[in-house]
Amino acid sequence: MAADLPAAQLPSYAPELNPAEGIWSLLERSPADFAAADLHHLTRVIKRKLKKIQFRPHLIDGCLPPTGLIIEPP
Repeated sequence: MAADLPAAQLPSYAPELNPAEGIWSLLERSPADFAAADLHHLTRVIKRKLKKIQFRPHLIDGCLPPTGLIIEPP
């Protein structure tokens, strides 16, 4: 069974192949001097920023081309 599956050697760390790295990059664009008061505050800030990204699909789509991935409708 395993012989039927193609294997690909992937680098151990390749952020350019992971679209989630592009999303993190978008989150990090805010001022670098931000300091959360506690974990709850940090969680709220990250959720708010992710919500802003969620409603801007062009930003999310922009994270895919560097990876070489293509989303095709089913």
